[in-house]
Amino acid sequence: MKKYLLVLLVLLVPSKSAKAQLGPREEIPFVPTPIEVVDRMLELAEVKKGDVVYDLGSGDGRIVIRAAKKYGVRAIGIEMDRSLLDKARKDAKAAGVSHLVQFRAEDAMKTDLSKATVVTLYMLPWFNEAIKPSLQKNLKPGARIVAHDFGIEGWEPDKTEKLSEIEIKPGGLRHQHTLFLWRISN
Repeated sequence: MKKYLLVLLVLLVPSKSAKAQLGPREEIPFVPTPIEVVDRMLELAEVKKGDVVYDLGSGDGRIVIRAAKKYGVRAIGIEMDRSLLDKARKDAKAAGVSHLVQFRAEDAMKTDLSKATVVTLYMLPWFNEAIKPSLQKNLKPGARIVAHDFGIEGWEPDKTEKLSEIEIKPGGLRHQHTLFLWRISN
């Protein structure tokens, strides 16, 4: 009987590391950004030669790959899902930009952003709020942040843009994409 109680306790009481992985704040689903939205995000950020683009929660790497291919810039994707990282690396190779891009299996909250001149986000509001201290600490004046659909609470964007094209999602749901731009000042 003691053996069964011990097994039951082990199953019911999560470990510290299990607790860190549980909860709604940890679950950010991969939702692919339409390529037209990717292009507008990069245009809004005014990506130019010499920029270093970081995409936090880079998913299949489409923003990173597009920035490298279209603007010839270095771009880094931060993603925790290994299968998405594998796909991103494969797609970067197929696009001929492997020499310009890097995909890292990292927790975006712990990523050193000090080399970034542009940061892109398509994350949930809690993440955008939680990443603020890292953005403030690491980004230099002139750096740009572009968020897709979710702003950063407490930060007034320098520009907000609702895209005119309405995306029709499965089941007939309609979605109008919104982009937010912030410029880091002195």
